[in-house]
Amino acid sequence: MTATGRLVADGVRVSFPGPGGASVERTVAIDGLTLAVEAGEVVALIGPNGSGKSTFLRVAAGLLTPERGEVRFDDRPIREPDPRIGLVFQEPRLLPWRTVGRNVTYPLELAGWPRARRDARLAELLELVGLEGAADVRPGQLSGGMRQRAALGRSLALSPDVLLLDEPFSALDALTRERFNLELLRLWEATATTIVIVTHSIPEAILLADRVAVLTPRPGRVAAVVPVELPRPRAIEQLDTAIGLRAAAEIRARLEPPERVA
Repeated sequence: MTATGRLVADGVRVSFPGPGGASVERTVAIDGLTLAVEAGEVVALIGPNGSGKSTFLRVAAGLLTPERGEVRFDDRPIREPDPRIGLVFQEPRLLPWRTVGRNVTYPLELAGWPRARRDARLAELLELVGLEGAADVRPGQLSGGMRQRAALGRSLALSPDVLLLDEPFSALDALTRERFNLELLRLWEATATTIVIVTHSIPEAILLADRVAVLTPRPGRVAAVVPVELPRPRAIEQLDTAIGLRAAAEIRARLEPPERVA
């Protein structure tokens, strides 16, 4: 059986209107971005602010249409949102009037799942993201970390082949973020989902990813793809090994602009 969940970006260009509308030159967010993410792989996107990392995720999620190029999901161009591709934003974006359970199962409602089947899937999802017993709680009663867990559970409801994560843990404190990184690794091991994660953290990228794609300043394109050869399962301590330090040095070198020649 062929593995599903392969993403291929081929020469993607996206621009947005300037503040003056049509009379002002458009801002090009990404231009010529090309990247292949294999099924079951974890790839981190890292780059300076404005390099188009979030824009690329929205193209891959079917929320933005590129001017040129395309992103293909299992060899089919992405033209619209696909339930097999999940997206988690930096902010959880839960519906405040719904309980955690009804937020997590919302995609299942939209897909027409009957109540009994939704309830059974909810129990699985809450256990998967560590929110057992929180089904009847409203988002406003949860900590930021717990809200992000609920958002992650919602994104996994339909068992997507691809999970796109847009800096999902950046608002958390350092210790909580570290714990969530380990939880994400556990989830990946349990689901074998293809993951593309945007981050500004080099240690986070190395801990999570099989490869790290380094983007250029705007307009963003892939400047380099750095393999992370740490064995799995991963642990925080591996970041201080020779392999981890070497990967960090290479990513940092690719991020830093070359010195200007006088």
